[in-house]
Amino acid sequence: MTSQRPSADGSPDRDVLSRLLTSAAALLFDFDGPVTRFFHHYDTRPIAREIKALLLERGVSLPAHVQASEDSHGLLHLLRSEVFTADDPGPEEQKTLELAEGIVTRHEYQAALGAVPDEHVGALATELSRLGKRLAIVSNNAEGPVRAYLERVGLDGMFTPVLGRDPYELRHMKPDPHRVRTAVHHLGLKAADCLLVGDQPTDLEAARTAGTPFLGYARSEAVADQMRREGAIWADISLLPLLRAASQLTGPN
Repeated sequence: MTSQRPSADGSPDRDVLSRLLTSAAALLFDFDGPVTRFFHHYDTRPIAREIKALLLERGVSLPAHVQASEDSHGLLHLLRSEVFTADDPGPEEQKTLELAEGIVTRHEYQAALGAVPDEHVGALATELSRLGKRLAIVSNNAEGPVRAYLERVGLDGMFTPVLGRDPYELRHMKPDPHRVRTAVHHLGLKAADCLLVGDQPTDLEAARTAGTPFLGYARSEAVADQMRREGAIWADISLLPLLRAASQLTGPN
């Protein structure tokens, strides 16, 4: 299926979205972005510095590009994929990875206290549920903070399963497709019968590798254009077109 670009008036082809939603049995949502701007008011650079201080304390030397990273979640992935690369890390290496992951999780619980939902995600989840679509979350954030946030804002129960970061195997973070495949398996579906809604290139890569069609929720038109070029079936800077398309469909009898 070809990617979809908004028409001249800025509105995407609703027929394309309607066809996608009609054929999909489930929608898998990335969490930070489509559901909430989780760290919108929470600077993650100090988190990365806290992780690097831990590593220094434990005598871990970092390659220059890893040391330069100020993205806390990207740093976790780099630690597992480029620093502690053994399939079965030793006890001290595994302990270091778990401590670093715990730092991020602690800050995620703090972020969960103040994050606000995307303005359309609640209504979209309601409409998709009305249509009989199954909803899941596939996130690089830890499961506990994600669930705490969903409960706080009244979205708990809308998404099953909620699959967060594996604290014991950080290589499973997206762009690795492991969590997407796990969600598909949990739902008892085929990858092609699901749609992944995400806002990052890592989401798109995970979807592509897993064989799941991708809907891009971009923070700018430039990013939306990039997502389309890289294989997103549809991309926009708002969930509103998706909500409008869902609201026009008839639910199961």
